[in-house]
Amino acid sequence: MPLTLTLTEGVLPPGHEKLVFSQLCEAMLRWHGLAGNSFMTAAVIGSIHLVPRGHTYAGLHDGPVAFVEWKVPPVAFASREIQIGYIEEATALVHAASGGQLARDRIWVNVVHAVDGAWGIAGHAMTSAQLGEAITAAATQAQP
Repeated sequence: MPLTLTLTEGVLPPGHEKLVFSQLCEAMLRWHGLAGNSFMTAAVIGSIHLVPRGHTYAGLHDGPVAFVEWKVPPVAFASREIQIGYIEEATALVHAASGGQLARDRIWVNVVHAVDGAWGIAGHAMTSAQLGEAITAAATQAQP
């Protein structure tokens, strides 16, 4: 489940980008009840993009921003509770990491869903049902 974290340079103190990235990933897994699931943990990947000041925009004017964007299969972020809870938490994480300097209205969180069956892991196109089976198998293997 790729996370793309895009930030204007200087929004976070240097080096804090990796910490926030990890926190956003951990929160996503937790909100889905998948914290500690070996299959899902391994499937959470992504990148951090730092954009120079003057090259990010909000309200038609350049300024500091943060974008938290997930690309996920259709089964992820499916409930309204998860959508609301995760977006609130992700916004709070970025805002806090900025030392309260980045306004909440400059932090966007969105989710892009892949077509069912077009979720590829290790060269295998997986449906939502197949992903569910892999998650369940990983949870079963973790039990003593």
